[in-house]
Amino acid sequence: MNELSTDHDTVRSDDTGAYRSGVAARLAGLPVETLRVWERRYGVSTPQRSARGQRLYSSAQVRRLSLIKQLVDQGHPIGAMAHLPLEQLQHLAEPLETDTAASGPIRVAVVGAGLARQLTAGGRELLTLDVRHSCARLEEAPTALRGVDADVLLIELSELDDSALPLVAAARLACGTPAVVVLYRFCASATIRHLRALGCLVARAPSDMAEVALLCQVAFPARRAHLAAPPRAPLVQPGQAVAPRRLDDQALAALAAASNSVMCECPRHLADILLMIGSFERYSMQCGSRNPSDAALHQELGQAAAQARALLENALERLARAEGLPLPDGLA
Repeated sequence: MNELSTDHDTVRSDDTGAYRSGVAARLAGLPVETLRVWERRYGVSTPQRSARGQRLYSSAQVRRLSLIKQLVDQGHPIGAMAHLPLEQLQHLAEPLETDTAASGPIRVAVVGAGLARQLTAGGRELLTLDVRHSCARLEEAPTALRGVDADVLLIELSELDDSALPLVAAARLACGTPAVVVLYRFCASATIRHLRALGCLVARAPSDMAEVALLCQVAFPARRAHLAAPPRAPLVQPGQAVAPRRLDDQALAALAAASNSVMCECPRHLADILLMIGSFERYSMQCGSRNPSDAALHQELGQAAAQARALLENALERLARAEGLPLPDGLA
């Protein structure tokens, strides 16, 4: 199913602006589902409510959310970041943002004739952007943007599909910037996922150019933080053996059903978790075969899930024996 854009996502209440939850999450570089989980579990923000009960976020709250996302990506626990004030979050991120702040306006290379005109004719809120070069069509970008000194590559495409992926990669390589913002009006969800996997910030094209400026501000420090972060250790060691499944879905379902007759519900909960982990293990391996470019990462994910599954299978077996639950053939 395609994701469609709306023209009324942004609600202006004053000069600082008020953004609905979907726009606020997008500007902060977060899936809206993640924002809701963070709010529900950690109380990460306290948005105001409109007369109709919609959550509204100020520009400062959006900035704070983007900093939290940046710091969590670097490895800081969300629980420790959730209640820190904006000043402390900025201090934590300061070593990664000093060069950005000192360099003045963000230098952007623009793909999209309409977008370039709007940015050039923009008001005071767009003084944070310095349009270094622009071209009308993505096909022209690998040549037109070669050697352009830009911090952010900003691309607007009304209709976006997978055929644009190699052109986006080529345009990024031409201007030498790791920070890419892609704006769309109609796009398949799979294409959005592919672009995000390449490190692009992807969002529906906003009607307000101030949002475009904020997206560039979010993308630039986030990309710098990503580059400055130390390399992460692999999830599992390459070539590490993966234990085969000892409890198939039928055995897990039987254990879950049998545990209903005892006071302890842990066997049922463990069986449910194992069913989910087994499903993810299979899914991650399928993702690896569908996307050769990140097959190694998906193989690591599958192996990590297999290790977790093996540990929990042992725990469930011990628990089943302690509770006197029937075990499948081979384990009894």
